[in-house]
Amino acid sequence: MVEIRPAEQRDVEALAVLMEDLDRFYGATDVEPLEQRVRQIAENIFEEPLAAYVLLAWEDEQLVGMAAYSFLWPAAGVTRSLYLKELYVTEEFRGQGIGALLMQRLCQVAVEHECSRVEWTTDQDNPLAEAFYEQLGIPKNQEKIFYRLAGDGLRQMAL
Repeated sequence: MVEIRPAEQRDVEALAVLMEDLDRFYGATDVEPLEQRVRQIAENIFEEPLAAYVLLAWEDEQLVGMAAYSFLWPAAGVTRSLYLKELYVTEEFRGQGIGALLMQRLCQVAVEHECSRVEWTTDQDNPLAEAFYEQLGIPKNQEKIFYRLAGDGLRQMAL
């Protein structure tokens, strides 16, 4: 039986291990040491200002998936939106409905917090994600263009 619940302090190390799996899914060959990831996760989801919230999917005692999200304002008018930053299920547990359970709980959180919408992006070279969202009946939004500023460009803009 899969349990979906918010991350707690006691989950940080398990989440750090899952995040390494996520990084490798995206092609990383080097990852930060476990202690560094544990510290960064604890700081970002349990210390003010919170950078994100995380829902975890547990199969018995095994962490098998997660959804990291934040609230954005303004959305439509002066409402807020829920922004899904990352949805991930370990390879062994994909195709078992865990991603759909995470999305369902995420939408429940959005409704509970009176969000007018839930938004997210997916990489263009991630056909698994596109197929997953299509299977859920969620249409692509062709109205938005995504921009990113990082590294030297970010530092240059900050001058």
